[in-house]
Amino acid sequence: MKPNAKISIRFFDDRQVRAVWDEQAAKWWFSVLDMVAVLTDQAEYAKTRNYWKYLKAKLKKENPELVSATTQLKLTAADGKKYKSDMLDYSGIIALGKEFPSKKANRFIEWFTFSEESIDGKSKTKAYSLFESSFLESIEVGTTKGLQQIHAYLFGGLYNFAGQIRQKNISKDGFQFAVSQFLGETLRLIEVMPETTLEEIVNKYVEMNIAHPFMEGNGRSTRIWLDLILKKRIKQCVDWSKINKQDYMNAMKISPIESIMLKTLLENALTTQINDREMFLKGIDYSYYYEENE
Repeated sequence: MKPNAKISIRFFDDRQVRAVWDEQAAKWWFSVLDMVAVLTDQAEYAKTRNYWKYLKAKLKKENPELVSATTQLKLTAADGKKYKSDMLDYSGIIALGKEFPSKKANRFIEWFTFSEESIDGKSKTKAYSLFESSFLESIEVGTTKGLQQIHAYLFGGLYNFAGQIRQKNISKDGFQFAVSQFLGETLRLIEVMPETTLEEIVNKYVEMNIAHPFMEGNGRSTRIWLDLILKKRIKQCVDWSKINKQDYMNAMKISPIESIMLKTLLENALTTQINDREMFLKGIDYSYYYEENE
Protein backbone atom coordinates (compact mmCIF):
# COMPACT_ATOMS: atom_id res chain seq x y z
CA MET A 1 0.00 0.00 0.00
CA LYS A 2 1.32 3.40 -0.95
CA PRO A 3 2.16 5.81 1.92
CA ASN A 4 -0.53 8.25 0.76
CA ALA A 5 -3.20 5.59 0.23
CA LYS A 6 -6.72 6.80 0.90
CA ILE A 7 -8.16 5.24 4.05
CA SER A 8 -11.85 5.50 4.94
CA ILE A 9 -13.66 4.65 8.15
CA ARG A 10 -17.28 3.49 8.07
CA PHE A 11 -19.30 3.19 11.28
CA PHE A 12 -21.83 0.46 12.00
CA ASP A 13 -23.41 0.55 15.47
CA ASP A 14 -20.57 2.94 16.43
CA ARG A 15 -17.97 0.33 15.48
CA GLN A 16 -15.28 1.00 12.84
CA VAL A 17 -15.04 -0.79 9.52
CA ARG A 18 -11.88 0.48 7.84
CA ALA A 19 -11.36 0.60 4.09
CA VAL A 20 -8.41 1.31 1.78
CA TRP A 21 -8.77 2.72 -1.74
CA ASP A 22 -7.05 0.77 -4.52
CA GLU A 23 -6.12 3.37 -7.13
CA GLN A 24 -5.11 0.82 -9.75
CA ALA A 25 -8.26 -1.29 -9.48
CA ALA A 26 -10.44 1.76 -8.67
CA LYS A 27 -12.21 0.11 -5.74
CA TRP A 28 -12.32 -0.07 -1.94
CA TRP A 29 -10.89 -2.93 0.11
CA PHE A 30 -12.54 -3.47 3.52
CA SER A 31 -11.02 -4.90 6.71
CA VAL A 32 -12.23 -8.44 7.32
CA LEU A 33 -11.28 -8.31 11.00
CA ASP A 34 -13.31 -5.13 11.53
CA MET A 35 -16.35 -6.76 9.98
CA VAL A 36 -15.91 -9.96 12.00
CA ALA A 37 -15.60 -7.88 15.18
CA VAL A 38 -18.87 -6.11 14.37
CA LEU A 39 -20.80 -9.27 13.57
CA THR A 40 -19.52 -11.22 16.57
CA ASP A 41 -19.84 -8.28 19.00
CA GLN A 42 -16.22 -8.81 19.91
CA ALA A 43 -14.05 -5.99 21.26
CA GLU A 44 -10.86 -8.02 21.87
CA TYR A 45 -8.52 -8.10 18.89
CA ALA A 46 -7.01 -11.51 19.76
CA LYS A 47 -10.43 -13.19 19.98
CA THR A 48 -11.55 -11.58 16.72
CA ARG A 49 -8.37 -12.72 14.98
CA ASN A 50 -8.79 -16.27 16.30
CA TYR A 51 -12.42 -16.38 15.17
CA TRP A 52 -11.44 -15.25 11.67
CA LYS A 53 -8.63 -17.82 11.62
CA TYR A 54 -11.16 -20.56 12.43
CA LEU A 55 -13.73 -19.25 9.92
CA LYS A 56 -11.10 -18.83 7.22
CA ALA A 57 -10.01 -22.47 7.59
CA LYS A 58 -13.66 -23.56 7.39
CA LEU A 59 -14.28 -21.41 4.29
CA LYS A 60 -11.22 -22.83 2.53
CA LYS A 61 -13.16 -26.10 2.33
CA GLU A 62 -16.68 -24.73 1.81
CA ASN A 63 -16.14 -21.49 -0.11
CA PRO A 64 -12.54 -21.37 -1.41
CA GLU A 65 -13.36 -18.60 -3.91
CA LEU A 66 -14.18 -16.21 -1.08
CA VAL A 67 -10.91 -16.90 0.75
CA SER A 68 -8.87 -16.57 -2.44
CA ALA A 69 -10.54 -13.19 -3.05
CA THR A 70 -8.90 -11.74 0.07
CA THR A 71 -5.85 -9.54 -0.25
CA GLN A 72 -3.50 -8.23 2.42
CA LEU A 73 -2.91 -4.53 3.05
CA LYS A 74 -1.33 -2.68 5.96
CA LEU A 75 -3.64 -1.04 8.50
CA THR A 76 -2.78 0.88 11.64
CA ALA A 77 -3.54 -1.09 14.81
CA ALA A 78 -4.41 0.17 18.29
CA ASP A 79 -0.70 0.28 19.20
CA GLY A 80 -0.04 2.73 16.37
CA LYS A 81 1.91 0.23 14.28
CA LYS A 82 0.94 -0.96 10.80
CA TYR A 83 0.22 -4.65 10.29
CA LYS A 84 -0.86 -6.63 7.26
CA SER A 85 -4.55 -7.38 7.45
CA ASP A 86 -6.93 -9.47 5.35
CA MET A 87 -9.15 -7.33 3.13
CA LEU A 88 -12.12 -8.03 0.86
CA ASP A 89 -13.72 -5.86 -1.80
CA TYR A 90 -17.36 -4.75 -1.88
CA SER A 91 -18.79 -8.02 -3.24
CA GLY A 92 -16.49 -10.06 -0.99
CA ILE A 93 -17.75 -8.35 2.15
CA ILE A 94 -21.36 -9.01 1.14
CA ALA A 95 -20.51 -12.68 0.49
CA LEU A 96 -18.74 -12.95 3.85
CA GLY A 97 -21.69 -11.33 5.61
CA LYS A 98 -23.91 -14.13 4.37
CA GLU A 99 -21.73 -16.57 6.33
CA PHE A 100 -23.17 -15.02 9.51
CA PRO A 101 -26.85 -16.10 9.55
CA SER A 102 -28.31 -13.58 11.95
CA LYS A 103 -30.52 -10.50 11.98
CA LYS A 104 -27.48 -8.36 12.71
CA ALA A 105 -25.68 -9.75 9.66
CA ASN A 106 -28.69 -8.97 7.49
CA ARG A 107 -28.84 -5.47 8.92
CA PHE A 108 -25.11 -5.04 8.32
CA ILE A 109 -25.46 -6.05 4.66
CA GLU A 110 -28.42 -3.70 4.22
CA TRP A 111 -26.42 -0.85 5.80
CA PHE A 112 -23.28 -1.69 3.84
CA THR A 113 -24.97 -1.78 0.44
CA PHE A 114 -27.12 1.26 1.22
CA SER A 115 -24.26 3.36 2.58
CA GLU A 116 -22.34 3.01 -0.69
CA GLU A 117 -25.20 4.01 -2.97
CA SER A 118 -27.13 6.45 -0.81
CA ILE A 119 -27.01 10.24 -1.22
CA ASP A 120 -24.69 10.38 1.78
CA GLY A 121 -22.44 7.71 0.27
CA LYS A 122 -22.16 9.52 -3.05
CA SER A 123 -21.76 12.89 -1.34
CA LYS A 124 -19.01 11.48 0.87
CA THR A 125 -17.12 10.29 -2.22
CA LYS A 126 -17.34 13.83 -3.59
CA ALA A 127 -16.11 15.20 -0.26
CA TYR A 128 -13.03 12.95 -0.45
CA SER A 129 -12.18 14.33 -3.88
CA LEU A 130 -12.33 17.90 -2.58
CA PHE A 131 -8.86 17.58 -1.02
CA GLU A 132 -7.20 16.88 -4.38
CA SER A 133 -9.40 19.34 -6.26
CA SER A 134 -8.15 22.77 -7.32
CA PHE A 135 -11.67 23.92 -6.40
CA LEU A 136 -10.63 23.87 -2.74
CA GLU A 137 -8.38 26.88 -3.35
CA SER A 138 -11.22 28.90 -4.89
CA ILE A 139 -13.62 28.55 -1.94
CA GLU A 140 -14.21 31.85 -0.15
CA VAL A 141 -13.22 31.46 3.50
CA GLY A 142 -15.70 32.52 6.17
CA THR A 143 -18.38 33.84 3.82
CA THR A 144 -21.89 32.68 2.97
CA LYS A 145 -20.81 32.28 -0.64
CA GLY A 146 -17.97 30.02 0.50
CA LEU A 147 -20.41 27.83 2.42
CA GLN A 148 -22.68 27.69 -0.63
CA GLN A 149 -19.70 26.65 -2.76
CA ILE A 150 -18.96 23.77 -0.38
CA HIS A 151 -22.60 22.66 -0.25
CA ALA A 152 -22.94 22.79 -4.04
CA TYR A 153 -19.78 20.69 -4.43
CA LEU A 154 -20.90 18.04 -1.91
CA PHE A 155 -24.52 17.75 -3.06
CA GLY A 156 -24.53 18.90 -6.68
CA GLY A 157 -26.48 16.39 -8.77
CA LEU A 158 -27.85 14.79 -5.59
CA TYR A 159 -30.18 17.54 -4.34
CA ASN A 160 -31.89 20.05 -6.63
CA PHE A 161 -31.30 22.70 -3.94
CA ALA A 162 -27.52 22.15 -3.73
CA GLY A 163 -25.83 25.43 -2.83
CA GLN A 164 -29.13 27.31 -2.57
CA ILE A 165 -30.25 29.19 0.54
CA ARG A 166 -33.51 27.73 1.80
CA GLN A 167 -36.83 29.50 1.34
CA LYS A 168 -38.69 27.52 3.98
CA ASN A 169 -38.57 27.32 7.77
CA ILE A 170 -37.01 24.19 9.28
CA SER A 171 -36.60 22.78 12.78
CA LYS A 172 -34.98 19.79 14.47
CA ASP A 173 -35.84 18.17 17.80
CA GLY A 174 -38.09 21.13 18.60
CA PHE A 175 -35.41 23.75 17.83
CA GLN A 176 -36.43 26.34 15.23
CA PHE A 177 -33.55 27.43 13.00
CA ALA A 178 -33.34 30.99 11.64
CA VAL A 179 -36.61 32.17 10.07
CA SER A 180 -36.35 31.96 6.27
CA GLN A 181 -37.91 35.40 5.80
CA PHE A 182 -34.94 37.05 7.53
CA LEU A 183 -32.29 34.48 6.61
CA GLY A 184 -30.55 36.73 4.08
CA GLU A 185 -29.96 39.45 6.67
CA THR A 186 -28.99 36.88 9.31
CA LEU A 187 -26.31 35.46 7.00
CA ARG A 188 -24.97 38.94 6.21
CA LEU A 189 -24.53 39.60 9.94
CA ILE A 190 -22.77 36.26 10.46
CA GLU A 191 -20.48 36.94 7.53
CA VAL A 192 -19.04 40.09 9.13
CA MET A 193 -18.47 38.47 12.52
CA PRO A 194 -14.76 38.56 13.52
CA GLU A 195 -12.69 35.40 13.13
CA THR A 196 -9.23 36.22 14.46
CA THR A 197 -9.23 33.95 17.53
CA LEU A 198 -10.51 30.46 18.25
CA GLU A 199 -13.29 31.86 20.43
CA GLU A 200 -14.45 34.22 17.69
CA ILE A 201 -14.34 31.45 15.09
CA VAL A 202 -16.38 29.08 17.27
CA ASN A 203 -18.92 31.84 17.92
CA LYS A 204 -19.26 32.36 14.17
CA TYR A 205 -19.63 28.60 13.64
CA VAL A 206 -22.37 28.42 16.28
CA GLU A 207 -24.29 31.27 14.64
CA MET A 208 -24.02 29.62 11.22
CA ASN A 209 -25.36 26.40 12.71
CA ILE A 210 -28.32 28.32 14.19
CA ALA A 211 -28.91 29.85 10.74
CA HIS A 212 -28.89 26.41 9.05
CA PRO A 213 -29.08 27.95 5.57
CA PHE A 214 -29.81 24.77 3.58
CA MET A 215 -32.72 22.35 3.56
CA GLU A 216 -30.31 19.45 4.18
CA GLY A 217 -26.55 18.90 4.48
CA ASN A 218 -25.80 21.82 6.84
CA GLY A 219 -23.57 19.97 9.32
CA ARG A 220 -21.35 18.30 6.74
CA SER A 221 -20.88 21.53 4.78
CA THR A 222 -20.37 23.78 7.80
CA ARG A 223 -17.70 21.58 9.42
CA ILE A 224 -15.59 21.91 6.26
CA TRP A 225 -16.32 25.66 6.28
CA LEU A 226 -15.16 25.82 9.93
CA ASP A 227 -11.92 23.98 9.20
CA LEU A 228 -11.11 26.32 6.31
CA ILE A 229 -11.51 29.33 8.63
CA LEU A 230 -9.30 27.72 11.30
CA LYS A 231 -6.63 26.90 8.73
CA LYS A 232 -6.55 30.42 7.34
CA ARG A 233 -6.79 32.37 10.60
CA ILE A 234 -4.92 30.34 13.23
CA LYS A 235 -3.06 27.75 11.10
CA GLN A 236 -4.86 24.83 12.76
CA CYS A 237 -7.76 22.50 12.02
CA VAL A 238 -9.86 19.98 13.95
CA ASP A 239 -8.85 16.34 14.29
CA TRP A 240 -12.47 15.21 14.33
CA SER A 241 -11.51 11.66 15.29
CA LYS A 242 -10.74 13.02 18.78
CA ILE A 243 -14.32 14.19 19.28
CA ASN A 244 -16.85 11.60 20.43
CA LYS A 245 -20.07 11.66 18.44
CA GLN A 246 -22.40 11.98 21.43
CA ASP A 247 -20.22 14.64 23.07
CA TYR A 248 -20.28 16.66 19.86
CA MET A 249 -24.05 16.33 19.40
CA ASN A 250 -24.69 17.33 23.01
CA ALA A 251 -22.35 20.33 22.71
CA MET A 252 -24.03 21.48 19.49
CA LYS A 253 -27.48 21.15 21.05
CA ILE A 254 -26.71 23.53 23.90
CA SER A 255 -24.36 25.82 21.91
CA PRO A 256 -27.08 28.43 21.11
CA ILE A 257 -27.35 29.03 24.88
CA GLU A 258 -23.87 28.08 26.09
CA SER A 259 -20.95 27.32 23.79
CA ILE A 260 -18.18 26.59 26.31
CA MET A 261 -18.55 22.81 25.95
CA LEU A 262 -18.21 23.05 22.16
CA LYS A 263 -15.22 25.39 22.42
CA THR A 264 -13.49 23.00 24.81
CA LEU A 265 -14.12 19.99 22.55
CA LEU A 266 -12.76 21.80 19.50
CA GLU A 267 -9.80 23.31 21.31
CA ASN A 268 -8.71 19.92 22.66
CA ALA A 269 -8.90 18.43 19.17
CA LEU A 270 -6.92 21.09 17.31
CA THR A 271 -3.92 20.05 15.23
CA THR A 272 -1.35 21.87 13.08
CA GLN A 273 -1.58 19.17 10.38
CA ILE A 274 -3.59 21.48 8.15
CA ASN A 275 -2.21 20.14 4.86
CA ASP A 276 -2.30 16.47 5.79
CA ARG A 277 -4.39 14.43 3.37
CA GLU A 278 -5.20 11.69 5.88
CA MET A 279 -6.33 14.27 8.45
CA PHE A 280 -8.75 15.77 5.92
CA LEU A 281 -10.15 12.39 4.83
CA LYS A 282 -10.50 11.21 8.42
CA GLY A 283 -12.37 14.43 9.17
CA ILE A 284 -14.82 13.67 6.36
CA ASP A 285 -15.42 10.16 7.74
CA TYR A 286 -16.24 11.47 11.21
CA SER A 287 -18.28 14.38 9.89
CA TYR A 288 -20.57 12.04 7.96
CA TYR A 289 -20.64 9.65 10.91
CA TYR A 290 -22.00 12.43 13.14
CA GLU A 291 -24.96 12.73 10.78
CA GLU A 292 -25.90 9.05 10.82
CA ASN A 293 -29.22 8.33 12.48
CA GLU A 294 -29.06 7.06 16.03
